[in-house]
Amino acid sequence: MKTKMLNDLLAAQDAKAATVLVTDIESGAQSLVVDGAATGDISITSDITDAIDAVMADDRGKTVDIGGKRLFVRAFNPPKRLIIIGAVHIAQPLVPMARLAGFEPIVVDPRGAWATPERFPDVTIDSRWPDDAMADLDPDSGTAVVALTHDPKLDDPALAAALRSKAFYIGALGGMKSVGKRRERLSEEGFGEADFARIHGPVGLDIGAISPAEIALSILGEITQTRRRYKLKKAA
Repeated sequence: MKTKMLNDLLAAQDAKAATVLVTDIESGAQSLVVDGAATGDISITSDITDAIDAVMADDRGKTVDIGGKRLFVRAFNPPKRLIIIGAVHIAQPLVPMARLAGFEPIVVDPRGAWATPERFPDVTIDSRWPDDAMADLDPDSGTAVVALTHDPKLDDPALAAALRSKAFYIGALGGMKSVGKRRERLSEEGFGEADFARIHGPVGLDIGAISPAEIALSILGEITQTRRRYKLKKAA
């Protein structure tokens, strides 16, 4: 690997950017793709773009034969995180489920009576208000954000920060009436239809969930579905 490309790769990882390295196995030629922008010796065709989408969804490397060339396509995704706004009942089963799925769960809630080590053992708890917490957490393309409080003072700042970020999933609890009111409030901050389309709300897959554990399962299912969107798109 050329020194400049190595430095670019390391810089992209430091910036938590979605990064893919494409290598021609025979010639050794390489291209680096950072947040969709490619540099290097290999021309990124639509077939290679499909391969990139696949490895990004799988979060691994893959050898592919394209245009008579054998390429190794390797993903360098940021670590998976799940930022949960609200130390509520749904968050309690969602935390261990997220861990099992390979996410680092982070609970954000300034309400000391809810966000306690007893309710969330061995979990990172950020007791700041969501706007301050989200500024430091800086959601990237490996981050999912879920707002669960039903309180606009907590949910709205978190959703606004998530919409300004590269978070791959944004979800918010609440029925259609709450969704409408949320859109009105966020529109006053300059957000529009393209932004609202990024918010999964009511949050979670429609599996008829009732209990906190079932709702948590539906949320994690939708997060997984969104992350694996390439496979779903190709199967359709």
